[in-house]
Amino acid sequence: MSGKSAAKKELPPLMESPAVCGFPSPAEQYMESPLDLNTLLVRHAAATYFVRAAGESMTGAGIRPGDILVVDRSLEAEDGSIVIAAVNNEFTVKFFRRDKTGVRLESANPKFKPIRFSEGMELRLFGVVTACIHRFGPPPSK
Repeated sequence: MSGKSAAKKELPPLMESPAVCGFPSPAEQYMESPLDLNTLLVRHAAATYFVRAAGESMTGAGIRPGDILVVDRSLEAEDGSIVIAAVNNEFTVKFFRRDKTGVRLESANPKFKPIRFSEGMELRLFGVVTACIHRFGPPPSK
């Protein structure tokens, strides 16, 4: 018999009643089934990865430095999608824009100019951001 135990991880529960952003509800709160964030946030497990955000260019979209982005490589980027892209081999997270003038990448912070593509520039898309996870307050101690 192997010395390894197949202990099942305990998942935190999800409150069945929503938390009202206003006056508290007099309804009694009770627990629903355990909440698995992979089930909630990942649609295509084999095509999904996580990446930590850096920089201030997407703060207007709610993406802050240190946030964890859920990225799905199987999705096709559409106009307005938030994407992970490499521009001339440098990774970035931006809004993908496509219109009659062509393709560009835009920040969600007015301090940053759009990236417009000219001949010789290389754009490679590495997936569409489907979720963002961020903490309030300092990170937990290790």
